[in-house]
Amino acid sequence: MSELITIEVNGKAYDVRPGQMLIEATDNLGIEVPRFCYHKHLSIAANCRMCLVEVEKMGKPLPACATPVAAGMKVWTQSEKAVDAQQAMMEFLLINHPLDCPICDQGGECELQDQAMTYGKVQSRYQEVKRVVLDPDIGPLIETEMTRCIQCTRCVRFGTEIAGIRELGGIGRGDRMAITTYVEQALQSELSGNIIDVCPVGALTAKPSRYTARAWEMIAHATVAAHDSVGSNIEVHTFDNKIVRVVPRENDTINQCWISDRDRFSYEGLNSSERVLKPLIKRDGEWQTVSWQEALAHTHELLTQLKPEQSTGLASANATLEELYLFQKVLQGLGVSQIEHRLRQVDAQATQVLPAVTWLGLPIEQISEQKLIILIGSDVRHEQPMLNHRIHLAQRLGAQVFALNMRQVAFNYPVEQLAVAPAQLSSLLQSVISGLSEQGLALPNDGSTLELIQRHDTQNWVQGLLAALAQAQGKVLVLLGNSAQEHPYYADLATLAQLLAQQLSGHLGFIPPQANSVGADWVTTLAPQDEVGKAVELNSELDTVVLLNVEPEYDTANPYLTLSRLRQAKQVIAITSFMSPALRDYATVILPCTPWAETSGTYVNAEGTWQFARAVTEPKGEARPAWKILRVIGHQLSVPECEYVNIEQISFELRRLVDKHPLTPPTIQPVTTLRISNESGLERIGEVQAYRVDNVVRRASALQALVPETKAHIHPNTATHLALMPDTLVTVRQGEASLSLPVWWDESLPENTVWIAGGTEASAQLGEAWGRIELRAGGKT
Repeated sequence: MSELITIEVNGKAYDVRPGQMLIEATDNLGIEVPRFCYHKHLSIAANCRMCLVEVEKMGKPLPACATPVAAGMKVWTQSEKAVDAQQAMMEFLLINHPLDCPICDQGGECELQDQAMTYGKVQSRYQEVKRVVLDPDIGPLIETEMTRCIQCTRCVRFGTEIAGIRELGGIGRGDRMAITTYVEQALQSELSGNIIDVCPVGALTAKPSRYTARAWEMIAHATVAAHDSVGSNIEVHTFDNKIVRVVPRENDTINQCWISDRDRFSYEGLNSSERVLKPLIKRDGEWQTVSWQEALAHTHELLTQLKPEQSTGLASANATLEELYLFQKVLQGLGVSQIEHRLRQVDAQATQVLPAVTWLGLPIEQISEQKLIILIGSDVRHEQPMLNHRIHLAQRLGAQVFALNMRQVAFNYPVEQLAVAPAQLSSLLQSVISGLSEQGLALPNDGSTLELIQRHDTQNWVQGLLAALAQAQGKVLVLLGNSAQEHPYYADLATLAQLLAQQLSGHLGFIPPQANSVGADWVTTLAPQDEVGKAVELNSELDTVVLLNVEPEYDTANPYLTLSRLRQAKQVIAITSFMSPALRDYATVILPCTPWAETSGTYVNAEGTWQFARAVTEPKGEARPAWKILRVIGHQLSVPECEYVNIEQISFELRRLVDKHPLTPPTIQPVTTLRISNESGLERIGEVQAYRVDNVVRRASALQALVPETKAHIHPNTATHLALMPDTLVTVRQGEASLSLPVWWDESLPENTVWIAGGTEASAQLGEAWGRIELRAGGKT
């Protein structure tokens, strides 16, 4: 560590770290220096000049954000020269700024307001007419009032440096300069909402919460986001017991000071008209509203009559740890062993070879320290935006990123990427390993592997990987993404990924798909050992199904099959927050539970960190936290040790039990025989659309406005072979499931594949997300 140097600020001597900018040093010392363009996570622009300070032996004030400290430096932040400069800059910034603070959403927390009170003059000398700037429409998330803009360029630098997409920029010069999008289109970044936070004035504000409440009227609640496995720390702001906005809460080890748009705007879904607010029972085909006492009594009657070997429980891994624990405890108390949260995982062999808990394998903060990152089956940018931010940060620090996918994914940083059809992914990974070493695994060769090895793009990819490895200094990370975990040959991919990591002397990790995937895995380890990894079978003789915040038409690997089995089941008990049309059709009893933000509980993120989130609003209607519902059901069924008074009791019990199963580096028990697909024809690629991942996000109207129309994407060569032009209506068929979709030509896809995003209303009518599919010209409009 470098030795400290001494500088003098306002007549006092301080020891500071050499090389840092003066504004960093004063911030660390607690000395106030005004600023607008400076942000600690962005590059230095020094264009607002608000941070001018007096430095000894300098003829004029210097910007603190762009002046490095030096030994013996003497600085004055409040001298006459510094204050005059700061007041002059404030007067200049206010020349064109409108006096609309009473109607500005930024009012009460505006940096310009605050600093104008401290550094502004009583009267401006400028009397000219203020300029007006037209407001571009940049999408459903962000409202623009660009006449308020002071050209600090924080939003521009954020897009380039953090979001990785330069969507905003400055046009014009001098007093004609304006910040806008380049081609007048909506922002496409999954992190775009952060420009609201970095904007120091009211030029960029949240469109969904516009004119809802003033800053001083809101109550801030610290909690955790629950839509991906990062567990971003957030503040939820409420007004009149209603969430009006979500902003980031700084935590450098997890999400720094950023959050994804999904975490920021999903709260809209909590007020959906589809919220279930009272218990419901279906009688003679009609839904009837009943009291909790009657609903629980009826549920007790149904559960005491179930056939354990023909019953199953399906839980969302977005539920809290306490809810997942009680869900498993109650069902096991009834003798039910088929309990599952990995609703998109289809490879039964994977449960036998994977570790009990699949997690990231290292702290989130250390991702940015890696020098070589290999992604297998992952669109990490849209699946886990904040993990992608860490990978982007690593790339900016010199890391090289390689990817093996089933389509060319649109990354927001340079990536060496190979893409093949799903059935060929394991063969491609075999060819990569073979290309890296003549020794190692004895791989089966059906001809396709040899062909992949000889492909020019594969050879170049392997050569690039070897070159990157030479510079990696042992910091290598291999990550299996969501698409790999949903792949029919997941066990094979995991085996090969471990071998690749071993060959590269790197770490193997998994990107957990949901908010509590790691926690749900951990809960599974608490089950009796003979039940761990037991696959769920949805056969035609289902007796009882219990759902915990699951919407099978969107959350399962094969919606068509799952829905058909649920309709055939004797009884379906749904503990849920929302009523969907499909649920109305097949359910028997609906018990309304509170969603995220209305319930307290623990989330375990991708790195294994436990984070307890308190409820921020009161439950709506008669909805109750799922843990309370399950506690009562367990008590009625005489399930042992189900007498919990509060959530903390369950949390304490869980911590005590889980401490006996500490996280260890992920280790695969290799499969003995690697499988080869010899099938021909079209294959479906069915990753879940980014804003359709859970029942709250799916009902957030602003986010849903960003969901593109569901189309059958195919490569132009495949389309030409099938004589299909863009927007041609085709019939898509998977077994008995079918629907009509327009065709879209997409060069990012391998030939003979069809990309139909999962989790949408259209794809809910189809079967396997990764399976054989047919396209036939013609369809119903």
